[in-house]
Amino acid sequence: MAANVIDIEIQKYLHFLGTEEKKSILHVIKSFVQLRQENASQRVSIEQYNKEIDEALGQFKSGDFLTQQELEKEMEKL
Repeated sequence: MAANVIDIEIQKYLHFLGTEEKKSILHVIKSFVQLRQENASQRVSIEQYNKEIDEALGQFKSGDFLTQQELEKEMEKL
């Protein structure tokens, strides 16, 4: 279903709702928008993503990593 069709459907049903129901729907919509904005701010560019992968591969190749056993020992210390 296209976005504009959904918009029209929502508008058709809004007048059937009371004030409290409309407030609830508004709250849900605001929550969705806030989540979308938070997720958008957390995204990195492809260039940054590739750079981070290259750095991680470099660390691995140079032996700069922990094995699972080493990590488990570290976690036991906490």
